[in-house]
Amino acid sequence: MSTINATSVYGPLFPASSDWLKDTYTAIQNSNNSGGLLGMLSSAASNDGSLSSFLSSSTTTANNFALISQNSVTNASSLFAQIASQNQKTADTKKLQDALASLSASQQAVQPKNVLDPIIFFADGSTIDTNSNILTMADGTQIDTTTGTKVIDTSSIIQMANGAYLDTKNNILTMSDGSKIDTVTGLKISVTA
Repeated sequence: MSTINATSVYGPLFPASSDWLKDTYTAIQNSNNSGGLLGMLSSAASNDGSLSSFLSSSTTTANNFALISQNSVTNASSLFAQIASQNQKTADTKKLQDALASLSASQQAVQPKNVLDPIIFFADGSTIDTNSNILTMADGTQIDTTTGTKVIDTSSIIQMANGAYLDTKNNILTMSDGSKIDTVTGLKISVTA
């Protein structure tokens, strides 16, 4: 036979929360200090009905209304300040974006222009291509005017494993030590190393 106790039917006598005592005490204190209309009526009933108690009660009420009004003004001022700050931030961001867009547009409007002729011809038959910066000699040799090195068409170059390469356009084999050999005649052209 099983026994039914009060705890199993109604739950524990005291809740598990440790704040129940504090919550109960706060509720009792709040019931003693009623606000609003009920508080006004209870204070009117407890007073003796004299002009002095009426003025005292009216002063307290007026002070409470003044405090409410002051809090409303403070809160409204804080809200207006936040809105003004956000509006200023938005305006500053828009001005910055407009300035950057204007700067970008002005930079794109002024394009550097090559004022030289695209090809400059010399009396000896050589030319300079000012767009690609290549000097072409009368014999067909091309030199890069920026670096001063000879321009070699890479599509006509065969690279060897030992570092030598063959220029099939000019039929010149350049050895890894820098010596050049004419592949048609087999003669050494020059030694640079």
